[in-house]
Parts: sequence; structure tokens; C-alpha cells
Amino acid sequence: MNFLRSYLAAYLMWLGVPLGCLVVLMIHHIAGGRWGFSVRRVLEAATRTIGWMALLFVPVLLGMKSLYPWMQPTTDETMLHKRPYLNAPFFVVRAVVYFGVWIALAALLNRWADRLERERDPQLAHRLRGLCGVGLGLYGLTITFAAVDWVMSLEPHWFSTIYGVMLGVGQVLTGLATTIVIAAWLMRDKTFAETAGPQQFHDLGNLLLTFVILWAYMAFSQYLIIWSGNLREEIPWYVARSRGGWQWVAVALIVFHFAVPFFFLLSRDLKRNATKLAALAAGLLVMRQVDLWWIVTPNFFPVVHVTWLDVTLTLVLGGLWLALFARQLRARPLVPAYDAQLDEEVAAHG
Repeated sequence: MNFLRSYLAAYLMWLGVPLGCLVVLMIHHIAGGRWGFSVRRVLEAATRTIGWMALLFVPVLLGMKSLYPWMQPTTDETMLHKRPYLNAPFFVVRAVVYFGVWIALAALLNRWADRLERERDPQLAHRLRGLCGVGLGLYGLTITFAAVDWVMSLEPHWFSTIYGVMLGVGQVLTGLATTIVIAAWLMRDKTFAETAGPQQFHDLGNLLLTFVILWAYMAFSQYLIIWSGNLREEIPWYVARSRGGWQWVAVALIVFHFAVPFFFLLSRDLKRNATKLAALAAGLLVMRQVDLWWIVTPNFFPVVHVTWLDVTLTLVLGGLWLALFARQLRARPLVPAYDAQLDEEVAAHG
């Protein structure tokens, strides 16, 4: 039980990196901008690890009976009412669909972007932007259902309509923070440094600030709606996380996941300094793991509970993902040869 609980929290953290990068990559292809051109190879390499992350989901599938209460025999009317949706075969089928959509989107984005660099076809650039528009909608739909299946169903009597969006925003924040850390590390490469200057990091810092605020808005909105409603079927989730020491974890999230990053990201000088911005992004990544741990663990333990597995599995899965990512990053040049929207911008404005 401890292994599966710790594994789920660590897995959700590292799955959030390639999925978050997938969203940021689609945003870049739609909106354009030099910020995305400089880190596009990082984003593309991250998305190509989603297939491997699908394989790492197998332990969760094998441990479903231990993780999820709805897998146990019950006479509870609420559980029986949800049984047509919350059952093992349908759970597995949905997981296959989610990963199928994510892998297909990543494969098409990488393939069409590679073709666009070689062919420089305006029609292909238009199709790529159209794919990204559809892809963002598909991501929003699939991550909402995945959040319900993999996390919210740990407490099957409770529900929240904003839960999936909150998890999705957290993934984008995770992917963006990871991209900043990696981009700062890649500044030692002369070719990469020529495309990723202070202005590009300033733009990435602004995006990071946006998603920090958006995450806080989503988290507060969920709390405010449930607090004001004060309904028996909704409040147990927050009651469990407001006692036994969990309340101090919530305070830490408010301070270090929102207040401190928000304050520092208002500084233009910090956002233009790659090293300082990367340090702040690394701190946010730590708080992303704390947030997921705070979401998952109270379903199993009424008091704060940290084991060596929580730290070890996070580091192991993180190291494995970084190894897969590094292999993908080496497969292509660090700097893209062509960017359709950047080319259009230069043609229009010089």
C-alpha cells in the first residue's frame, strides 16, 4: 500500500512534465513568439517521452485493488451507483484512450514540425496550428477525466467540478518550470545561448507567473465554492486536509507555491537572469510534488505521513524521466532551423 501510494504521487508529478510541455508547445505553435522558438527542442524532446510514461503507468493498473476503494466489494448505494463508470475494465480502457490521444498528439506535432523545417510549406504551418487548437481541447477533455479516474476516485464519495482543470493547470506549471530549469542549464551551449537571451527568459518568467496565478485562482475557487456550500458530500476532502498536521502543508503551499513565487516573479531583473529564474522554477517543482503529495496521501493517512518511499520514488522516476529526455534531446539539433510564425513576424515587421 505504501509503495503504491508513493508511486502514484511521484508518477503524477513526472507525468505532468511531458504533458505540461505538450500544452506549452501547442500554445507556442498557435501564438508564436521568440520565447517558444528558443526552447522548442526542449518541449519537443519532453513530449516524446509520453510513450514511456504510459509504460510506467502499469504498476498503478496492477495495484488498482489496493489503491482504489471502489475496487472492493460494497453495499454502499453511492458506490453501487458509480459502478458502471468506476470498474476495472472501463478504467483500463479509459487509460488507454488518454495515453493514445496524448501520444498521437505528440507524434503529429513532432512529425509536422520536422516536415515544416524541411519543406517550409505555409499550408503545413496552417494545418499545424489547426492541430494545436484541436489538441488543446482534447488535452482539456482527457486530463479532466484522467484526474477523476486516477486521483479523485481515491475518495469516491467526494467530487469537484473544477478538479480536472486544477490538475491540468498544475501540469502546465510543472512543464514550464522544468523547461526553464533545463534551458538555463543549456545556456552553456554557445549555439543555444545565441537564441535564448534575457528577453526570452523574461517571457518564460511571465508565462510562469501567469500559471502560478492561475493555479492559485483554481485552488482558491474550489475551496471557496465548497466552503460556501458547506455540503456534507463535499467538505470531507478539506476536513481531512485541515487536521493532523496537513493544515501546515496547506499553509506551506499557500506561501511557497503562490505568495513567494508571485512576489519574486514581479521582478523584471530576476526574470531576465537565467540562473535566478531557474532556481525559483526548481523551488516550484519541489512545491508541485508537495501539492500532489498533499492531494493523494490524506486519503490513506489522517495525520502527516512521510516515508523514505515518497522521496526515493520521486527521485527514481525523475532520474528515469531525465535519462529518457536527454536521449530524445540529443536526437535533434538544439536550435530549430525554421519557425513559420517567426518568419512571418520578420517579414511583416523586420
